[in-house]
Amino acid sequence: MDLTTFLIVLTVISVFIFDFTNGFHDSADMVATAIASRAMRASTAIALVSIFTFLGPLLAGLAVADTVGTFVNISHAPLRDAQALVIAALMAAVTYNIITWRFGLPSSSSNSLAGGLVGAGLFIVGESHINWGVAALQHGELTGVMKVIAGLFASPFLGFIIGFIIMKLIFFIFRRFTMKIRPLFVISQYFSVSWLGFSHGANDAQKGMAIIGMMLLASHETQSFSIPLWVILMCTTAITLGTMFGGWSIIKTLGFELYHVKLIHSVANQLGAALVNTLATAIGAPTSTTQVVTATLLGNGAAEKPSHVGWRRAGEIILGWLVNVPVSMGFGALYSYLIIKILGVFS
Repeated sequence: MDLTTFLIVLTVISVFIFDFTNGFHDSADMVATAIASRAMRASTAIALVSIFTFLGPLLAGLAVADTVGTFVNISHAPLRDAQALVIAALMAAVTYNIITWRFGLPSSSSNSLAGGLVGAGLFIVGESHINWGVAALQHGELTGVMKVIAGLFASPFLGFIIGFIIMKLIFFIFRRFTMKIRPLFVISQYFSVSWLGFSHGANDAQKGMAIIGMMLLASHETQSFSIPLWVILMCTTAITLGTMFGGWSIIKTLGFELYHVKLIHSVANQLGAALVNTLATAIGAPTSTTQVVTATLLGNGAAEKPSHVGWRRAGEIILGWLVNVPVSMGFGALYSYLIIKILGVFS
């Protein structure tokens, strides 16, 4: 096996791990409120969300993969530099995922990957080869880094607003109803959990696809950025398997430490988060299911009783979001340096 083939295989294995950890993180986010509200048993919720996470990437197109896979231009970079960039970005994202999982903190695999790509890109190809999207933004177009930022940083804000509005609407519409309507909300949980799982798979699995697409381009296996069918199937499988073995410490954080979740909050949370994810996927903007679900839950709580929201715990999570990108950029640059040195020895 030559070095290029070895690096492609290493990237594919690493993406599988990345997508698995992504699903591992995000399954907890998606089912936490359903479990905490006692609308579903954990096994039922995870099985349902896993099925629809698998269907999402197969049916939703590849607009997000195109965004993530093309904002760093590696088409003219030297072979080993381009390969090192892709591997370093991926390792940065996996490292941050593992660290936050260890401490039971919801984190963003998407932010980690974006930070890793920018950090590795700046170190290896320089800022001129990164599509920042500033010029296009002046003409009213979202491209490159600006599109990534819009998806990753605007989506939590939108999630909070939509979560707040949906919660208020539910209170208004059902203000005269009694507990006899509880079965209606239990049934609606099956729809909302399924939609959230579908939107999660549709958006998040495409980021791993983008990384493999970049490596195939960097290794001259493809002439332009594209996603083969086997890549779609592999990433879909990996994120689904991760979803099936979700992180229970994160379920505890979202289901019990941010707000005392009841059935009505769970429905509002999942509907709001699924809506934000779906809108972003439609325009090709990457989102973080973790951030969207958490922000939507905070909006739900703020709509009912702001004083009952665990704002201190929420602040810790938001701080983690803020340091996510710069820390991942640092990891991306560090891994770039190390990988280039290692590849230099074997070249």
